[in-house]
Amino acid sequence: MCGIVGILGTHEVAPILLDGLKRLEYRGYDSAGIATVNDGHLDRRRATGKLINLSDLLVNDPLRGKAGIGHTRWATHGAPNTMNAHPHKSGPVAVVHNGIIENFKPLRQELEEAGYAFETDTDTETIAVLIRSLLDAGRDARSAAAEAIGRLEGAFALLLLFEGEDDLMIAARKGSPLAIGHGDGEMYVGSDALALAPMTSRVTYLEEGDRAVITRAGAEIFDTAGRRANRDMEVIQLDLAASEKGQYRHFMAKEIHEQPTVVGNAISHYLTPDCDDTRLPDGGLDFASADRVILVACGTAHYACLVAKYWFEQLAGLPVDMDIASEFRYREPPVSDRSIAIFVSQSGETADTLAAMRYVRGKAARIVSVVNVPTSSIARESDLALPILAGTEIGVASTKAFTCQLAVLAALAIEAGRQRGALDAGRVAALCQSLRRVPGLMNIALACESEIKSIAARISEAQDVLFLGRGAMFPLALEGALKLKEISYIHAEGYASGELKHGPIALIDKKVPVVVMTPHDALFEKTVSNMQEVMARKGRVLLITDATGAAEAGEGIWRSIIMPEIDPIFAPILYAIPAQLLAYHAAVTKGTDVDQPRNLAKSVTVE
Repeated sequence: MCGIVGILGTHEVAPILLDGLKRLEYRGYDSAGIATVNDGHLDRRRATGKLINLSDLLVNDPLRGKAGIGHTRWATHGAPNTMNAHPHKSGPVAVVHNGIIENFKPLRQELEEAGYAFETDTDTETIAVLIRSLLDAGRDARSAAAEAIGRLEGAFALLLLFEGEDDLMIAARKGSPLAIGHGDGEMYVGSDALALAPMTSRVTYLEEGDRAVITRAGAEIFDTAGRRANRDMEVIQLDLAASEKGQYRHFMAKEIHEQPTVVGNAISHYLTPDCDDTRLPDGGLDFASADRVILVACGTAHYACLVAKYWFEQLAGLPVDMDIASEFRYREPPVSDRSIAIFVSQSGETADTLAAMRYVRGKAARIVSVVNVPTSSIARESDLALPILAGTEIGVASTKAFTCQLAVLAALAIEAGRQRGALDAGRVAALCQSLRRVPGLMNIALACESEIKSIAARISEAQDVLFLGRGAMFPLALEGALKLKEISYIHAEGYASGELKHGPIALIDKKVPVVVMTPHDALFEKTVSNMQEVMARKGRVLLITDATGAAEAGEGIWRSIIMPEIDPIFAPILYAIPAQLLAYHAAVTKGTDVDQPRNLAKSVTVE
């Protein structure tokens, strides 16, 4: 959530900052702003809503300067209005900030008692006023920033700009990511390397607690104890084409259609060339001596973990404890020293997941991350980081990252089964071959899009929708419901099919569509019984199944979506496609902002 861009350049920076902020739009925001220093004078422009509003403002009221900072804000403290938009300014200092300052109230009270006034409702303004007070007390910009940063509690990524300082930015991070880009006589800062991609491929990632003093000559980095720190510079290669929609109307549509390719890449990475066995990177895992797996994640990644729970237990006989990251560490669960803890996060910066990982450190035998960003905080702090290889995902509602997470977790579950002797070589080879066929089957599923589009138009008229599934399809019901409410704003809930008569059936009437996700597997007949209960109460059943399932389902089905036959073990990966397309086309029919749904952020870097 929120985006930061900073430039010490040799050209006018306002349009370059704006361009960088556009590449961070996917993170979610409700206001934006830019501040620059021009001939020593510090000035800013801010606007609510989309970046086009800030762009229009800059056309009518230009902002000069070759040093500047920019920000897209996702509101936490204070309403999303121009007054609360970043950058915040107090006297000679401007600040942009991702995160939350937890002790801003006592700091604010202290500053108000000292005679300083505040203009906004935000925690961020406290940073600017605190630094101003230290400047007024005779500190220079560098020492004032260092002292102020040392007094802040909470999670933050900060970037500071000062009146009269055309060649100085100060950056700091604690809990929120920040990267420094190196140019030729220019320096850059971004909360995401994607924002810096057109300007440089040379990047230094700040580590937890780091503070950096940046000039056009380079960056001097200090660790949390104030000691000079050497941080490696990495050369990164980002695919800028990934940040373009191409032939598609929305990034979400593009990313849905990329899934056969990226899932195929992920599967190939974790299977042998002959697709008859799994392969893990160096520093692999000892599942044979593990007494359990702990799976922790948030949102869609949590549902990927819930699918994986079925896989680990069924294929490897390995008990699985799993939890939502935001609950895990606060219930202080006991962690066995023979457990393997797996943390799943698309961004690798999810604040709750990162905190849960730190809780487990020193307790579990091994900490593993399944991430899309190998340079992320979660990846760097893991014993073993497993990339999902989904490529840049721009749409806020996760699609290709979810299916790639599933592909990687499936390979891990097969590996666990092999190591523990639960699967013999023949069964391992058969499972690997079945997994390898999934991308081709996803292409067939995508061919159903026109039919799904017409069904979604009817679904878009509903106020409530239920999703049902059994076994490993239960998490897909949860994910299908989440996708629909995320981007179409239709109230939707997912349930295990067997739970229908324990409460949710009270909601059923002719106005409530019920989406039943079930391949023709060992649980199919039980699911059909649940469908009959729905239809007996005039509920409209949308059945997502294969041809065999459709033939055996009986009469009374409202509509059906036919998926290709698949090994039931891996059906959750395939059945994500119709769930995503159903949500996408329902949202398009309703005219919502598909890629940037209201109130949501791509990367949740605060609790």
